[in-house]
Amino acid sequence: MRDVAIIGIGQTKYGEHWKRSLRDLAVEAGLKAVEDANIYAKEIDAIFGGNMAAGTVIGQDHLATIIADFAGLAEHNVPAVKVEAACGSGGAALHMGFMAVASGLYDMVLVGGVEKMTDVPGEHMTDALASAADREWEVTFGATFPSLGAMMARRHMYEYGTTREQLAMFPVVAHENASKNPMAQLRNRITVEKVLNAPVIADPLTLLDCSPITDGAAAVVLAPMEVARKYTDTPVKISASVATTDYISIHSRPSITTVKANVEAGRKAYRMAGVGPGDIDFVELHDAFSIISLIALEDLGFVEKGQGGKFAEEGQIALGGKLPVNPSGGLKAKGHPVGATGVGQVVETVIQLRGEAGERQVDGAKRALTHNVGGTASSVFVHILEVV
Repeated sequence: MRDVAIIGIGQTKYGEHWKRSLRDLAVEAGLKAVEDANIYAKEIDAIFGGNMAAGTVIGQDHLATIIADFAGLAEHNVPAVKVEAACGSGGAALHMGFMAVASGLYDMVLVGGVEKMTDVPGEHMTDALASAADREWEVTFGATFPSLGAMMARRHMYEYGTTREQLAMFPVVAHENASKNPMAQLRNRITVEKVLNAPVIADPLTLLDCSPITDGAAAVVLAPMEVARKYTDTPVKISASVATTDYISIHSRPSITTVKANVEAGRKAYRMAGVGPGDIDFVELHDAFSIISLIALEDLGFVEKGQGGKFAEEGQIALGGKLPVNPSGGLKAKGHPVGATGVGQVVETVIQLRGEAGERQVDGAKRALTHNVGGTASSVFVHILEVV
């Protein structure tokens, strides 16, 4: 298996793009990545694009071919495939692209992710997102993603004594980091008090524990490490790419405070990269809801089970802490265009590893982990990236 490097990155600003189409956003991110990689579009051998809801929300399926067409690649008959794994679609697309290059099937692969979420009323988007849960056994009975996250949070608080204030530290840190990220959707700083006093969505989660509705796109160009330096002086190696699954319904799981798919993905990724949790300098964790990132912090071995809240309370997840979490601002504040999120996490990681993050730069960052999930972590994608 060949070593795989990221040689180019691109992304749009995350937010509400009322006057732009999904294809516009996808093409912008893709062309930025191609330009950053110092290659011509005709050198792309294949495209893997992450998207969850275009068919449901804007009525456009067969999406990958549209992206290839409007990126000017149709004349080259480039193979293009849409990849879907709910909110983990971007991570899934990267996993597919990684395997394609590592296997030797393709040499130059463009991996992207895109979502256009603001073109429909909020209730329509909420229903589309609910399709990532078990429609028959969860959604039909009134469960929403905030309510499923709330159940996980309440149980974690009961089992481990996690406090509401500790949980609130995750969005507080996310917003602080996003205030330094010009590509982020929500750049306002917030406090623990604001999180606690925000409108309740599903007790104990308030509005400020939940990620926003977002439009946006992100893309990366992958190449074999053996040729990467022909294109860039700053290739970033993907030293691990792992996918796992879990029970889709949380009522089927042995525990709702530990996600076995997280644990297995972390274990396999560390083994593949030949490192351990202590070798990771920062993480981009999936924080669609505060509790999801807290549980992942524990499941991935960065702290003991039940200690995630205390770790956050002590300031260890902030920039300058022991393990900075989501220097981009995360899903909570950078934004969560669901099909693009996993690729966007990797774009931020490459920016950090290149030392180009400005005010939010993690000092001395050499190795990082990204964690992107679909549903209530029923699909999990973990990548470890490092400076060559």
